[in-house]
Parts: sequence; structure tokens; C-alpha cells
Amino acid sequence: MPGRESEGTLTAFIVLLLLSLEPVVIKANPVNPFAFASTASLFASCLLWKAMFATGKANEIREKPGELGKTFLTGLFATAVAYSLFTYGTRLSTAINSAILTRFEVFYSFLIGWLFLRERITAKGAFSALALVFGVFLVVTGGRGITVREGDLLLLLTPLFWQIGHAIAKRTDYSPLTIATLRNTFGGLLLLIPVVKTGFAFTPLALAEGAIIALTQSLWYHSIARINLSKATAILTPSPVLSVVVSMAILGEKATVYHVAGLTLIIVGTLLVAFEKSERR
Repeated sequence: MPGRESEGTLTAFIVLLLLSLEPVVIKANPVNPFAFASTASLFASCLLWKAMFATGKANEIREKPGELGKTFLTGLFATAVAYSLFTYGTRLSTAINSAILTRFEVFYSFLIGWLFLRERITAKGAFSALALVFGVFLVVTGGRGITVREGDLLLLLTPLFWQIGHAIAKRTDYSPLTIATLRNTFGGLLLLIPVVKTGFAFTPLALAEGAIIALTQSLWYHSIARINLSKATAILTPSPVLSVVVSMAILGEKATVYHVAGLTLIIVGTLLVAFEKSERR
């Protein structure tokens, strides 16, 4: 893989590892999820603003004010709308359904990447995505299937808005650090609107989540600036599975044949997509 390709791929894998920490922090959240998300996003933006001023990236906003509208839309779709759908969808459904249905993000990324970013989709890439999603399904459900619940439609829509936001960000002429900073600034402020109705509450966990957001999002935009959106998203697909693997390792839970089969599919799918070259049509 050329330098730019390998750099973007490696960064996506780092994001994958960092994302595995989020479920633990979010699950431990004791307060209103909107207040939690808004506080985390705004704290992340504070950390990122500090980095922007330290590196001189803040000058980009003054030099290219026309790009501000795109970062507002990224914050609206990828943070405010997506998090609202995800929160209520998970509350009305189950954690298993949430883990499985939001992994359909990889298929949205193929569609949006092909339609709007002119990314080339290969048969190997499509096969990799199928292997990854089916592998996640086997590991998370243990082969038992899922029961359709109220809220599942919201969970299916969540990754669509993530991908809309990512597609806009990929076409924004700012550095990854600036995009991440403005996304969290706008997204955090927009999430204050539902907080007014649901009530504000603070937890130190929101600060931990904010630190994770600041690092993962800046690395994420660094990654999709170098490789196809669909490829980067596919690499992130196994994120919920890492929690299951850690649970089995720490708690001594026994692996079933479904876990082994699922992990095999995930490993194969991840390796295939990692060596897929990012191309445009």
C-alpha cells in the first residue's frame, strides 16, 4: 500500500481500538443522555480548540470562512441528529439490536461513497463488508438471532446520518483537527436544545467521553482524508465485538462455535478490506 493509503488504514485501526472504550463509559453514564452527550461534545471541542490554537490551525477558519457551513452540517447530522436517534432507539430496543443494526453503517458508506464521493466499490470490498457484518451478528448474538423491537427503525437510521455527516466532512477543505473541533462545537450546542426540555445534569464520565471523542474524531477525519469512506467505515465495523472478546478474556466466559465462526469472518473481512486500495471511479 502506498504511504498515504497505509497511513489512513493504520489510523482507522487506531480509531477502532479507541472506540471499544466508549461502550464502557456510555453504559456507566448515570445522567440524562442528552446532557451527557452535550457536555462530552463541548468538552471535546474545548480540548480541540486548545490544540487548534497551539498548532495555528485556527487560522483556517478566518482564511476559509465558506467552509463553516459544511462543518455545521457535519455537527448537525453526525452528532446532534445521529446521537438523538441512537439514544432513543437504544432505549426503545435492546443493546444487542443496537450493536447489530448500527453496524449497517458500512452499507450506507458504500452507497454514499459511490453516489456522492465517486468512490469505486469492488466485489472484494462488498464481500468484506458482508463478512464483517455477519461476523458481528454471530459474535454479539451467539447465533440466537434478534427480536424486532420498537426503536429498531431509529437505530437503522442512526448510521445513515453518521455517514451523511462524514461525506460532508470528507468534502470540507479544513484540516481533520478543525473539522473535529467545529463538529463538536456545533453538535454540542445543538444538543443543548433537547437538554432544555429534559434537564441538565453533570457527571465526570462526560469529561472522559469528551477526551475519547476529541482523539477518535480528529484521527477519524485524518483517516477518511486519505482512504475511501467505505473502507474506513468497514475497518470500524468490528468495534462492538472487541467488548465481547474482552469480556470473555477477563470474565472467563466460554467461547461458543458461533463466537469462533464470527471472529473468523471478522478477521478475514478486516484483512481483506485493509488491503483494499482506495480508488475513485
